[in-house]
Amino acid sequence: MREIIFDTETTGFDPLTGDRLVEIGCIELINRVPSGATYHCYFNPQRNMPASAQAVHGLSETFLSDKPLFADRVEELLEFLEDSMLVAHNARFDFGFLNHELKLCSRPEISLDRMIDTVAMARTAHPGAKHSLDALCTRYGIDRSHRVKHGALLDAELLAQVYIELTGGRQIGLGFADDESTEEANENSENHVTIDAAQRPSRPPRLFSVSPEEQQRHRKFVETLSDPLWSFEDSKTG
Repeated sequence: MREIIFDTETTGFDPLTGDRLVEIGCIELINRVPSGATYHCYFNPQRNMPASAQAVHGLSETFLSDKPLFADRVEELLEFLEDSMLVAHNARFDFGFLNHELKLCSRPEISLDRMIDTVAMARTAHPGAKHSLDALCTRYGIDRSHRVKHGALLDAELLAQVYIELTGGRQIGLGFADDESTEEANENSENHVTIDAAQRPSRPPRLFSVSPEEQQRHRKFVETLSDPLWSFEDSKTG
C-alpha cells in the first residue's frame, strides 16, 4: 500500500483571490512505513509575498524569484504522486491550492476521493482536544524542536509520524502482510524498504500529557455517571 504525505506553503489562504502555491513537500509511505523517497520543490508564484505569509514560512519574494514555475515541475510532481492516496493536515486547503495550480496548467484536478485528512482523523480520535500539528506532535511525543517556521517538507515529515500514530502506531507494517500485498508494494515503488521486525530500533515509551482543560472535562463527565462501578467497590470495602 502506497500513500503520500504532503504539505504546501502558499502566499495566502485563497487561490480564488490570487494566492499561489510556493512550496510542496511529499513523503512516501509503503505499508505505513516511510520508504525514504521524498519530493520537494519551491515555486515562483509570480506575485508579491504578503508579510503575514512570509512571517509563517519565511519565504521571501527575493528567495522565490529564481525558482521554477509550478508548470515547469508539474510533470515530475505528478509522476511522484502517481495514483496514491494523498494525506494532508486540513487537506481541503492543500488540495484546493494543488488543484488550482493544476487547473492553471491545463492538467486534470486530483479527485477528492484520494484525500485523507488528518485533522478529521484527530477529531475522531481525540474529541475536544487541540488538533494542530504542533498539538498532535506534543500528544504523541514527536520531537518538533527544529520546527522554527513552517516548511512543507519538514511539516510533511512530522505529519507522517502523526499519521502513523493516528492509524495505530508503529506496530503497523511489521511484516504481518501476506506475500501478495508485499510483492505489490515492491512493484509500486523502486524505493521500497523492507525492514525486519527484529531489526527495528526500540522506541521509548510515549508520555501522554493531559491538559487542565481535559481534566476538567473528565471530571464533569464523571459527575454525570449514576452508580459507577468504583462506587460499588468503595461501599464494599468501607
